[in-house]
Amino acid sequence: MRVARFVNHAPATMQNAAMSRSGAIMLLLTAHGSRDPRSAANARAVAGQVAHLKPGLDVRLAFCEHNAPKLVDVLDGLTGAAVVTPLLLANAYHARIDIPAQIARTGADVVQADVLGEDPRLISLLRQRITEAGVSRLDDRVGVLVAAIGSSDLLANARTRQVAPQLLTGTNWVGATTAFVTRPGPSLAEAAGRLRRQGARRVVVAPWFLAPGLLPDRVRRFADGAGLALAEPLGAHRLVAETVLSRFDQARSTLGRAAA
Repeated sequence: MRVARFVNHAPATMQNAAMSRSGAIMLLLTAHGSRDPRSAANARAVAGQVAHLKPGLDVRLAFCEHNAPKLVDVLDGLTGAAVVTPLLLANAYHARIDIPAQIARTGADVVQADVLGEDPRLISLLRQRITEAGVSRLDDRVGVLVAAIGSSDLLANARTRQVAPQLLTGTNWVGATTAFVTRPGPSLAEAAGRLRRQGARRVVVAPWFLAPGLLPDRVRRFADGAGLALAEPLGAHRLVAETVLSRFDQARSTLGRAAA
């Protein structure tokens, strides 16, 4: 049985040298980072899933902030090609500005993949998380409140809002709407009220988050206080890992053409 290369506990310089000798392209999974250890643990679990799905692929993990190793430190030590693959749902600040700036300053042979975004696999997974919370897809009393992180980037928020209507596919749910935990309204309470006005007699909160953490805890407190059912975050599910690999493959083909 082949052993996944993640997690490799050798020093970063030794890991990068080995990658350079093999000529392989590294998948550098890059998470936001959090003061909540559950978030970093989830990122490590996703990296492990990716390595399990693609034996032989050099999978590493880095963080934009709060956790180690930092993306800038891993990039500074690169001696071969890599695809920085954001473990991010929204195409907001870190994906558009922070990560590209860190890549540009290193001069390394690196391309950046797209964010995971509103991929059909992830929407299917969120729908699964809702049913795991005891909600039938056939229940026409249900309205779904998608709770997400907001951004100052209006285009990023517009993409995130696409999740809610797509969740309704294959269900009898009366409606779905989005509320951002940070940045623009409506608030969670306002969004729940909107669903009730649309005819929902049971509101279910669906966190559009990859992992447990400080903001998902805020969503949980709201749901508990309002007496609403709450689904779990997406987590380190196989479908998340498959989406990561899809983004990596798309960007790797770009790297190959550039090298040629």
